Amino acid sequence: MTTFTQNTVKMRGADMRGYSSLPALSNITYWHMNGNTNLPEEDGLFIGYGHVPCAFPYRMQDMYTRELSERDVKTVVLENEHLRATFFPEWGGKLASLFDKDAGRELLYVNPVIRPCNLAIRNAWTSGGVEWNCGIFGHNPHTCEQIFTAKTSLDDGTPVLRMYEFERIRRVVKQMDFFLPEGSRLLFARMRIINPHYDVTPMYWWSNIALPETPGCRVIVNGDGAYVRENNISLVTIPVHDGFDGTRPQDIPNSMDHFYKIPERARKFEAQLGADGYGLIQTSTYRLRGRKLFAWGNGPGGDRWQEYLTEDGSLDRYTEIQAGLASSQYECIPMPPKTTWEWLEAYGAMSADPSAVHGDDWSAAKRDVAERLDRMITEDALEDMLDETRPMAKKEAAETLLPGSGWCALENMRRAKANERLIAPHLDFGAPQDEQADWVRLLENGTMGEHSPEDVPVSWMNQSEFVKLMEDAVKGPDAENWYTWLELGAAYCTMGYAKLQAAYDCFERSYSLKPSAWAMYCFSIVAKICGNLRDSAEKAMKASLMLPRDESLAKEAMASLAAAEMYGEIDALAEKLSPELLSVGRIRLYMIIANIKLGKLEEAEAVLMENGGLVVADIREGENIITNIYLDLEEAKAKRDGRDFDRAACDVPAIFDYRVSQRRKKKTV
Repeated sequence: MTTFTQNTVKMRGADMRGYSSLPALSNITYWHMNGNTNLPEEDGLFIGYGHVPCAFPYRMQDMYTRELSERDVKTVVLENEHLRATFFPEWGGKLASLFDKDAGRELLYVNPVIRPCNLAIRNAWTSGGVEWNCGIFGHNPHTCEQIFTAKTSLDDGTPVLRMYEFERIRRVVKQMDFFLPEGSRLLFARMRIINPHYDVTPMYWWSNIALPETPGCRVIVNGDGAYVRENNISLVTIPVHDGFDGTRPQDIPNSMDHFYKIPERARKFEAQLGADGYGLIQTSTYRLRGRKLFAWGNGPGGDRWQEYLTEDGSLDRYTEIQAGLASSQYECIPMPPKTTWEWLEAYGAMSADPSAVHGDDWSAAKRDVAERLDRMITEDALEDMLDETRPMAKKEAAETLLPGSGWCALENMRRAKANERLIAPHLDFGAPQDEQADWVRLLENGTMGEHSPEDVPVSWMNQSEFVKLMEDAVKGPDAENWYTWLELGAAYCTMGYAKLQAAYDCFERSYSLKPSAWAMYCFSIVAKICGNLRDSAEKAMKASLMLPRDESLAKEAMASLAAAEMYGEIDALAEKLSPELLSVGRIRLYMIIANIKLGKLEEAEAVLMENGGLVVADIREGENIITNIYLDLEEAKAKRDGRDFDRAACDVPAIFDYRVSQRRKKKTV
């Protein structure tokens, strides 16, 4: 018998503290990854297709801290005789645990804490379990948000956990139906992406599976090559290339991705198996064609990141195997208009022959896993199950358990007003909420209403239909509304150089009507896009001083001043910030940089080493700024003392070493 249970469990986790107060424009770039590769012409990858300039219209989730406290976490559990699957609806619908009851072993890497770090589209991301990334490149926009959660069933009464949400950049719906039939040794995940538009839409999906990196583990996939980011993007052989085995996580020297090349007609699966041949296998129907291994590698930066994502001092190590629509994550693929894509994934335990899996014969390793998988479920049976469950996937759920966002409710309100077909009418998207209130008012009354310039703008929008409504509003009832001009300018700012002057004009009009820190910040963004770093920094600093208690404005001002090498101004701004803001790691980081550049080395070292060493909650994956600060300080001290200094040979303390591309130094006797 399969059970469906809602629970609340106690876990230690960090406080998210809401959203950034700013529109997500600070990292805007109109440069997209080009298609330069070293790939064979017959591979036909969509390299660079579908990349977007920033996370707008989403607001960034960068206000969390490193402090952990006990908190309630909502769960939904599917369980039968063989497996227990635990989901976290409040954290993007993550499959947090998949426990093999027969073996008494956990199949996934289960993070014991909820500790957001800066690895996702909107900054915050938590490691562990299985997450479902839809829409645009990277960890999805909903990874740290509650999504719609409902209960339905198969024809035979087997309970189905349904989770779904509206993705605002692609404006598509992802629907995920999970079921664990009685007697099944596989958890099934039936996925749907609904493109309701009359346009081709670039589409992205990767199911991201975190697994414990056990000694001697190996990844088995049905292929003989991999796409890697070396010399642009190249195709290399597996298992061995460049002197290491790209299927053995512990053999990979530094942080890197292997996107395995799976033959067109080959069965799609990926397993990570330990030294004893036991581990997790993931398989899918044909549409989910890509498979990937990510390993943190054997460098100090990888070690630091793995600890940073969980409990302080933890020695846990994990890898990620992934399954995607495309062959790599350097691409999206074109999704036809008015189309729904569906596929079925299956997750379960496998015990393979250790001598075959870990032997030197790669073909024997693949064959052993493929034959055992066929005994668990055949490719045809998986495709049949996808077809048989289609009526379930298109019917309404019996009960909605948890709400998600109000964005699809808003879009369906707009569609109803325009006599257009509603998106996914079988899904309950509730009603618009506070975040959508301005847009409901604009849609129904043609105005965005009155706002105080000291209040944080609640939401942003660059959907073409709402941009047209804003354009109409500023010609009519909102001609004197600073807020509508600000919102329209931000939307234009994401549309490329052709709209940049129009964006600036909107910000200028907004500021002339009612000066605001938000418009001044947007002036800074326009200057940055145009390459005028000093002007950008001056305006970012002015915006911060207009609302000196706003953390987001202060962090952006500090970053802009550092980029413009205006170190004296960093000192001047710091003097005007509150003690609370001066304790923020990201702000302290720029104060250290300024002190080093201004020759105040003792002050810089005191801040860097305080409380055991500087920790910045939202340090970005691949951002080596703290490592470089330590090296800059040591180099400046050596120069002051008349000593030689070799940056490459300098030992960086583990707490400061985030260099994921760095390989571990060999010890000399």
